[in-house]
Amino acid sequence: MKGYPHPQPLSQREREGSFFKADTLTLRYSYTLFAPVYDALVAPFTNAMRRCSLAALHEESPADVLLVGVGSGLDLPLLPRGPRYTGLDLTPAMLARARRKAAAAKLEIRLDVGDARRLPYGDAQFDAVVLHLILAVTPHPERVLAEAARVLRGGGRILVLDKFLRPGQAAPLRRLVSPLLGLLATRTDVVFEQVLAQVPGLEVVSDRPALAGGWFRRIVLRKGGV
Repeated sequence: MKGYPHPQPLSQREREGSFFKADTLTLRYSYTLFAPVYDALVAPFTNAMRRCSLAALHEESPADVLLVGVGSGLDLPLLPRGPRYTGLDLTPAMLARARRKAAAAKLEIRLDVGDARRLPYGDAQFDAVVLHLILAVTPHPERVLAEAARVLRGGGRILVLDKFLRPGQAAPLRRLVSPLLGLLATRTDVVFEQVLAQVPGLEVVSDRPALAGGWFRRIVLRKGGV
């Protein structure tokens, strides 16, 4: 009797694609639910530190700027005029709100739906990349940072704003709740130094506390090459 063929094992790329798809659907669903209340919950305690982080764009006047995880567009009213802006987010419901903010601010910006771990842009396309409250949201922060570095031109800067643990920091409660919170909205156990160590070619220009006794940090990275 002829037997059934054995299924072939999935390749690493296929396995990663399956995991990415599951993660994508979960985060997109969560942030679709959060979209109507996101600004009310997040804007009051993040606007000041967003403004401080984006001050670097006023100082350097980059030509092309990418905002990864642009979300509902809380950064958009704070952006200086002049650069060509592109924003990307996983969730169409959040981007709909970002479009309204851009229109209200009379800001020209291209807004794309996409995964921060697989940016739909070519190498060395941007002079600055903004990563506000995204590295601690994604299940794979090292991939997001690597993609930001890939699309950044040599000498360009990455503006990071997020909550991170310090190397060796115990923070038992944050580590305990992170698996559950990570499924819903954000992780609380990301160690930035561990993420950065997996992405060669980036150097820390500055690293400053932003909120909550330094749990939130404003970090500027520079890509070598120029």
